[in-house]
Amino acid sequence: MLGQFTDQTDIGTILHAGSCHYDVASQSYTLEGAGEDMWFAHDDCTYVWRRQGGDFIATARAAFIGDAAHIRRKFGWMARAGLASDDAYVAAVVHGNGILALQFRRSKGGTTEEMRLSLVGADVFQLERRGDSWIMSAAQFGQPFSSVCADGIALDGEQHLGLFVCSHAASHVERLQVEAVRIVTPAGPGFVRYKDPFGSHLEVLDVDTGKRTILYSRDDVFEAPNWTHDGQALIYNAGGRLYRFDLSTHTHTLIDTGGCVHNNNDHVISFDGRMLAISDMNAEHTESLIYTVPVGGGTPKLVTPNSPSFLHGWSPDGKYLVYAALRNGDFDVFRIPSEGGVEEQLTNVPGLDDGPEYTPDGRFIYFNSVRSGGMQIWRMVADGSDQQQVTVDEYNNWFPHISPDGRRVVFVSYLPGEAEPGDHPAAKHCYLRMMPLHGGAIKVVAYLYGGQGTMNVPSWSPDSRRIAFVSNSVPPM
Repeated sequence: MLGQFTDQTDIGTILHAGSCHYDVASQSYTLEGAGEDMWFAHDDCTYVWRRQGGDFIATARAAFIGDAAHIRRKFGWMARAGLASDDAYVAAVVHGNGILALQFRRSKGGTTEEMRLSLVGADVFQLERRGDSWIMSAAQFGQPFSSVCADGIALDGEQHLGLFVCSHAASHVERLQVEAVRIVTPAGPGFVRYKDPFGSHLEVLDVDTGKRTILYSRDDVFEAPNWTHDGQALIYNAGGRLYRFDLSTHTHTLIDTGGCVHNNNDHVISFDGRMLAISDMNAEHTESLIYTVPVGGGTPKLVTPNSPSFLHGWSPDGKYLVYAALRNGDFDVFRIPSEGGVEEQLTNVPGLDDGPEYTPDGRFIYFNSVRSGGMQIWRMVADGSDQQQVTVDEYNNWFPHISPDGRRVVFVSYLPGEAEPGDHPAAKHCYLRMMPLHGGAIKVVAYLYGGQGTMNVPSWSPDSRRIAFVSNSVPPM
């Protein structure tokens, strides 16, 4: 069994046959191989691959196992025109001595060329194809990508795409451990999310180790997993309905929300775990309203009299809901009693304010705002006073979610150029990033393709160790 790949091949002159083992439980690969080098007009390596046509984004995290026989041992992603040792190829290469290079042979029998990254050393590596342009991105886990791009390299038709290892010492076998393997087919021009094919992966991430596990996949859109407070299930939305995904059986149960059958990705569980607040566009309204319903399902109760209102948070004492709402031509943050009543405006600065969520102690509300130019994370006292900017960087940052232990906040960051500050589209290059709740160094905890629907709702596990989210790819995945 080779996981996401179909074949394993030794390319060139190999003294010791290579191998690939896929571990289903850990969703990881162990790749063994030898080979003298990959350079000039001849390649020697072990290669596990599948056929791949068109554009793609291939990402993984890997490290050698054991000591090196040669400091220039190497591994990476590789796309090849064929399996002969002199075939054209493009590879994102990580060397044992830390050198990172986009390496390529433009035509069969040609000489190998390379473009080096200024970064030295990486364990997360990515190869992306955009037509005849090829991009290598790499990072030490926790850091943002550094990238280089080579243009005008044509690999016609389907190519072989996969992972390789080369020992750089013909008589020595190297072992490589690889995890978080994701091969994405990106959306094309004119993509419409709810009309065009768009697949979804339900994933769980250990925020300290970066370990990612795909729990469930299908070839259409589902979104925004909530973690139930008993730790036993995730709640997600698909096709306007809400579903409970049991983590022990991996079975799905429809949650009864009465006449609210046009739910969007703004559902939130109360801090006591008993109630579910939802945003729904029902048949009597053309814009979103907020309701509450028992977490196991039941008759929904209308909370907000005005629309559009998009739910995001519930106060720890259960008394208030906070949400983003369009009033007087601008989106601001509001709160309202969870039993219904008069809404109270908490922000009034021009520009989009969105994604409000309470800290577990109820003292603060975190939210995202475009008021300073880019979309950044902000914080205010729960009554709306003392509004302060938390992040200041080149990313557009959305949907801050605070861990149940009150120590950390995780959010979605669109890479530069992927989205306008006031928009959170799907089908984009994103990071999930995490920082100490009251400020400090920001760490990348996941490198992914997604955006809208990835992590719109509070998605921390009750023990504050993991988060649930959705990543995407155009089918087949």
